[in-house]
Amino acid sequence: MTNYEASASRHCHNAVSPLHACTYFAPEPEDELAALGLERGPMVYLASRAAALGAVDAGTVTATFYNFNHQHVRRYIPAAWVVTTPEKVIAARLRGADRTLQRLLGKEALVSTEMAEAAELALHATEACRREARPLYAAHADLPVPEEPHLALWHAATLLREHRGDGHLAALAVAGLSGIEALVLHNATGKAPTSALFMRTRGWSAEQWGTARRQLCERGLLDETGDLTQAGTALRGETEVLTDRLDAAPYDHLGPTATARLTELAGGFSGILRAAGAFPAVHFGKG
Repeated sequence: MTNYEASASRHCHNAVSPLHACTYFAPEPEDELAALGLERGPMVYLASRAAALGAVDAGTVTATFYNFNHQHVRRYIPAAWVVTTPEKVIAARLRGADRTLQRLLGKEALVSTEMAEAAELALHATEACRREARPLYAAHADLPVPEEPHLALWHAATLLREHRGDGHLAALAVAGLSGIEALVLHNATGKAPTSALFMRTRGWSAEQWGTARRQLCERGLLDETGDLTQAGTALRGETEVLTDRLDAAPYDHLGPTATARLTELAGGFSGILRAAGAFPAVHFGKG
């Protein structure tokens, strides 16, 4: 894989992923899932993202999500499947995504030729995604493609995000980073969700966060102030390059011209999402 291909795949991922990720910060999906009887907050998140796997236990969720405290997961899974079924959760999640995108993007964008083109390109890219050792991608790949272009694009963005995410977890394991260590190192960039948000949503205590930070300092990846060292920056770079290699197939299949076009189209829609407040600044930074 060439340097251009590595850069192009990452740029495309960064443009497409917000079309999926915006639903984690929106009220509509949580409202739809809470209407099924699920507790707002962690239970909603864990159940909605794991539902495609079926009525799995906590061990499966912890393994596939990687950076969540297992004891935290056990509080909500498999209890969620006593409240409702994975099939109902999947349907509610799609309704929530529909309502979120309608509100944030507006009708004009949803019915545009650009939306239909972006959906077609993204779905074409997913044709080359690999199921092997990618449980979250493989589970979502078995779900039907929605007919509406904006939901088809959301579905494709989900597949591309989980495909890259599954590969990224393999890269983190190669780097010798535990789940919480990966979070602390990511937070140190200042471009990730805040440590407070990570701890609350992933179920880590301040003491556990501090321990992980000290361990990264001992490895020379963070300095005493919690900033990335040169070695920490290098390790993150190596991890991203390996992730790019593991995620090359969809964009190789799409080709450089179509990949650039998808990046342009998805980036435009993601820009609208950001301008509409889809990703509140209060949730991002080292705090």
